[in-house]
Amino acid sequence: MKELRPIERVAYVTGALLFLSGVVHAVVLIASGGSWTGPLSMRKAVTFGLSFGLTLATVAWATSYVAVRPRVRNALLGVFTGASVVETVLVSMQAWRGVPSHFNFETGFDNAVSTTLAAGGGVIILTAVSFTAAAMRGEGETTASMRLAVRFGLVALLVALGAGAAMIASGVVEARGGNPQAAYTTAGALKPLHAVAMHAILILPGLAWLLRFADWTERRRVRLGWVAIGGYTLLTAVVGVESVTGVSPLAASPAEMVTSGLALGVLGLTGAAALREAVRARRSVL
Repeated sequence: MKELRPIERVAYVTGALLFLSGVVHAVVLIASGGSWTGPLSMRKAVTFGLSFGLTLATVAWATSYVAVRPRVRNALLGVFTGASVVETVLVSMQAWRGVPSHFNFETGFDNAVSTTLAAGGGVIILTAVSFTAAAMRGEGETTASMRLAVRFGLVALLVALGAGAAMIASGVVEARGGNPQAAYTTAGALKPLHAVAMHAILILPGLAWLLRFADWTERRRVRLGWVAIGGYTLLTAVVGVESVTGVSPLAASPAEMVTSGLALGVLGLTGAAALREAVRARRSVL
């Protein structure tokens, strides 16, 4: 088992605390009977806490397989951790204040919060780009299947962050143009793409980690990794088209539903195959 670096320990603890804040806010939202929709909903504190907590811990783990100089790793992961905290805290604060966190330029303070959130998103994108470049450039002390999974996961993370940046940009244009309600409607269109692409950094490296326990050759592990990547790419592409065209995944056409189902089926089957072989190899040892 790999020894944790100090910066990774900090990221894991911080991610757990952010995730816990999301859980606490979910309890508050349910107990208060508040609305789950709209820019003033406590839901935003829930989703930001859960999402940033999980993403921070996942990025810390996945990038531990990327060959980066210690000082560079500390700086990148430290900045990513700090930005995650700032984003979650500011969104949660605005939720408790009962005002929108994004596209809110009503007062000088709210304007500063919205600007800081946008800047924080930019910082997160820069750190993700740096990690992705390092992953593409170096091999690190890991297997070919894990390198492949981490590289794809980081590229997908950039797609998710790009969708987030596009949402903020379009929302700001609408809000600055005097139509704040349209800002939330327009910005929310890319949420499905943002969500689906975001979790590849967990699912694909997780599959590669599970395959390490299978009694397979590395070449076979890589082949299964490519199959999973194909399924995830197809799912992301379908959801991306639906998001751009303003179609909800729950109201998609039959062709889109079948394609999404096929992609999910491929991912499910690769995961099941990896789990089965890992369990089989474990039993043979015992």
